[in-house]
This record gives sequence, structure tokens and C-alpha cells, in this order.
Amino acid sequence: MRNYHPENERLKRWYLAFIKETKGQDHKSTDKIAAALVKFEESTKYKPFKAFHIEQARQFKTILARAKNPRTGQPLSLTTIDATLRMVKGFFGWLSLQQGFKKVLSFADAEYFDNSAKDARAAHSARQRPHPNLQAPIWPFRLCWKGSEIAQRNKALFAFFMLTGVRVKAAATLTLKHINLADGTVFQDGREVDVKNSKVFMTEFFPVDTAYLACFTAWVKHLQGTRLFGPEDALFPKLERQLINGKFSFKTVSRTPYANANKLTQIIRLAFANVQLPQYTAHSVRNTLALLMSELNLLVLSNKKHGPKT
Repeated sequence: MRNYHPENERLKRWYLAFIKETKGQDHKSTDKIAAALVKFEESTKYKPFKAFHIEQARQFKTILARAKNPRTGQPLSLTTIDATLRMVKGFFGWLSLQQGFKKVLSFADAEYFDNSAKDARAAHSARQRPHPNLQAPIWPFRLCWKGSEIAQRNKALFAFFMLTGVRVKAAATLTLKHINLADGTVFQDGREVDVKNSKVFMTEFFPVDTAYLACFTAWVKHLQGTRLFGPEDALFPKLERQLINGKFSFKTVSRTPYANANKLTQIIRLAFANVQLPQYTAHSVRNTLALLMSELNLLVLSNKKHGPKT
């Protein structure tokens, strides 16, 4: 069976272009919208959008409620379901205003994609996420990495998250020019660094254990002094692939960043797991640092210097 409808594809392209140009959505956001629309098409067996009926919206909500996350095997979260419904609703709301659809589709029809009030509230309610206490991070930091340049990088990465609480996507795109050791700051330039909403701001180092600062400082000086890295080279680069005795080997770092943050996330997760702690993420460390700031009674104004909230 054909897994697409030509007319649907044309309409989706128009809508995604509209969203990109008029709403300022980046490609990551439009990719999510495209994926949500494909899910809806799958639920209707790729019927043309022009044949939409409100019963399809009801059926789609039922299918989402029963669906499983392909990675975890668990039911889709309320947040995922709510976001998917909102994206599909937005498309049909737009479609109802397009020539050729005004007689077959009304804006009110799109309202049938609304989530239940109860599930919508639950999807957007704040939840306390698991995070390490103030003492836990020192154990993986002290025990997990020794010796090689790769171990140095991984340990410095851990130290950097404890010093700054930056988002892992930002860490993956930082270069040496964004670091000022003398001032103890990180310049998160949204034009070059993958930060939330492309903001531009300065992040100050947290007053954590001095071992973190010493480790991170040593890493930066190693890159600049020993490896002769320049300001445009990655702060936490991917590994250098070398051919030794006919086999590929990864014993040192390159100058280029990873394509995404997945590897950096894995490094932090495994560090906690290796000392028999839950696999906390780099993002969860932000909550740990918030505890520290509360404990030290730091001012709200100071709190704002450490980037967008979770």
C-alpha cells in the first residue's frame, strides 16, 4: 500500500514553509510538525486531507492514547500526546483557510484535536525530575577517568557541567573562544552556540568544589598549549579516527565538534552508572546546582546569570 498521498505532501510542504517563514520556526521544530502529520496520516491510512472528518480526529486521539514509545516500549507521555495534537490542530486550522478547503473544512473542525482539559493540564504541569544531591557528583568525577587524552576530555566535560550547568546541546557546540578562564565565564552566543531560543548571554562559573575548576582549566590549557588548538576549535571535540596497522583507532581528539549532543549525554550517564548511581543526565545537574544556589542564599539576580530555566 502506498505510504503517502501526493496532494497531502504538497500541502504539508506549503504549511511547513509557511510556519518557517511567518512563525520563525527552525528546522527542528518543522521536523516535529512533519512527524506529527505523518502519524495522523498513518491513522487514516493516508486518506487525502480533503476527505477529513471529525471522526478521524477522535480516532487519532484514541490511537495516540494506546501508542507506545518505540524506544522504551512505554505508553507515550501526556506531554508528547498533547504536543502532537496541537501540531496537527495547527495544520488543519491553517488548511481550513486555504482556497479549495473552505467549503469542506472549517476552523471549528480543527478544534476536535483538542486534548481533554485534564490531560492538557497534566501535560503542562511542572514535575520534579530526579537529580543528584550536592555530594553525589564528586564520586564519578574522582573515580571514572584517568590517563588518556580522551579520559581528560570526559572528566573536563563533567567538570564543566558542574561549573556552569549549561545545556548539553550548548556544550556540544562551544569553541575555545567562548571560554574566559580569567573571568570565569562562558559566552553563550546563540548565533554560534545551540542555546534555547538562540539567546545571547554570559554564564558565570558556579562556586563549586575547586577540583572541578582545576580540571576544566587544565583541559583548556592542554588544548591551547599542547595541542595548539585555536579559538574556533571545539571545546569538547569528537575523537580522531586513525589508521594503525590496518585498523581504525581512536586514541586522541580531533578539532571538530560532534554532530549532536548524544555522545556527551552518554558520557555523563555512564559516569554515574559506573559508580552505582542512577544514570543522571547533564541536564539534571542543573537542578543540583539550583539546590546549591539555594543553600548558599545567592540572590535571584545572580541566579539569572546562569542561563534559561529548565
